[in-house]
Amino acid sequence: MSTKERFRTALLARVPKDSINQFLSKDKTPVSVLILSVIVGVLAGFVGTYFELAVHFISDTRTEWLKSEISSHFPLWLAAFLISAGLAFIGYYLVHRFAPEAAGSGIPEIEGAMDGMRPVRWWRVLPVKFFGGMGSLGSGMVLGREGPTVQMGGAIGRMVSDIFRVKDDDARHSLLACGAAGGLTAAFNAPLAGIMFIIEEMRPQFRYSLISIKAVIIAAISSDIVFRIIKSQDAVIDMPQYQAPAINSLWLFLVLGIFFGIFGVFFNKLVTIFQDIFAKIHKNNRKRYLITGTLLGGFFGLTLLHVPELTGGGIHLIPTLTTGAYSANFLLLLFLGRILTTMLCFGSGAPGGIFAPMLALGTLFGYAFGATANSMFPHLGIDPGMFAIAGMGALFAATVRAPITGILLVIEMTNNYYLILPLIITGLGAVIFAQLLGGQPIYSQLLHRTLRKEKLQQQDLPPQDSSHLDQEATEQEQATTTK
Repeated sequence: MSTKERFRTALLARVPKDSINQFLSKDKTPVSVLILSVIVGVLAGFVGTYFELAVHFISDTRTEWLKSEISSHFPLWLAAFLISAGLAFIGYYLVHRFAPEAAGSGIPEIEGAMDGMRPVRWWRVLPVKFFGGMGSLGSGMVLGREGPTVQMGGAIGRMVSDIFRVKDDDARHSLLACGAAGGLTAAFNAPLAGIMFIIEEMRPQFRYSLISIKAVIIAAISSDIVFRIIKSQDAVIDMPQYQAPAINSLWLFLVLGIFFGIFGVFFNKLVTIFQDIFAKIHKNNRKRYLITGTLLGGFFGLTLLHVPELTGGGIHLIPTLTTGAYSANFLLLLFLGRILTTMLCFGSGAPGGIFAPMLALGTLFGYAFGATANSMFPHLGIDPGMFAIAGMGALFAATVRAPITGILLVIEMTNNYYLILPLIITGLGAVIFAQLLGGQPIYSQLLHRTLRKEKLQQQDLPPQDSSHLDQEATEQEQATTTK
């Protein structure tokens, strides 16, 4: 055998062995972690699915009470005000009394916990978020259930870690991520979006490894199976199945993405502004906090009677908007109105998410844009419904800064797989322009705001002495975006 042949034989014998050893050294996956990820996914799917059913039960019961029992003893407007105010009071009280970290979306809390900066008091968060969310969402406030399900899912991941006495820090971290993925999956029957949400949105906090990736995928699958067993395998939003748009109309999707990139930055700033306004109103005083929240809930009870399109998370509204029953002008007015109601509800600190309201806003502006474009360019044969779907993903991409998650979420929710190309174009345009304008991802923004507030309370600083903390938070946000 020649020297060249001996070298080749030795190389072929060595390379596979080294590659296999390297792979095995990185894939020493404890079977226990994968088993626990199944348990976390099943529990997250169970809690998330029944949370949705509970919210619908409260909403339906509220409507039945108004139609039969209470309206016979009280004027209809007063009954609507009292019922919604009472439901909202439950949500605000549980949050302020037992688990302040359950206020708002809850997703920033899970991101902070994955970074080791926030505690996960699952024994408090789970009941408070479940029953408090039932109250606030059931009152008709403009909030979504996805934030609560992600936080409850993460809390379940930590609960399972504690019950089974998992000591390994990486395993605990993976199970926390598993719970968050299972929670988002159960909120929208969207397993791919649940997996990608962890990989993309939580990329600064998530510890990538073969173990963690497999665990997250298993948890999302388990959660979705539970959702489909309890409910159905249908898409969450019942919409027409659109074919791919004409190639010569794709530039309009880029224009739509640019509009949403600009609006996304403005939207995120509005969230902080309204949170600051409510903080100045109640000053973290329980009595003022409860009065403010209760009156706000009652207001949405009245709004339900007269302008129901301005209430609720908005998922139920999306199929109706795409039927062509509304003019572009009305949709734009509704878009502006829901911006205000979204800010009022989310800024107040009620337990509820902002995913669903953002999807509804994206649908409103997207359909109005599509209808306008169709009247201006009739030769392109535009269907405004396609732009409504693209708008859903674009606003999510601009505000959360997770375009792939937004694309997958919209596709899975509407079952419109043929629109993947326009969704990519719209989402990419939204993200690029949001970054050019210097906007920060909303959940990173909210997390740093929470940490800054906590730091102020620890140092007992008056507002005028907190400017250096604001600067620190801005630098942290920029570093997170770069990462």
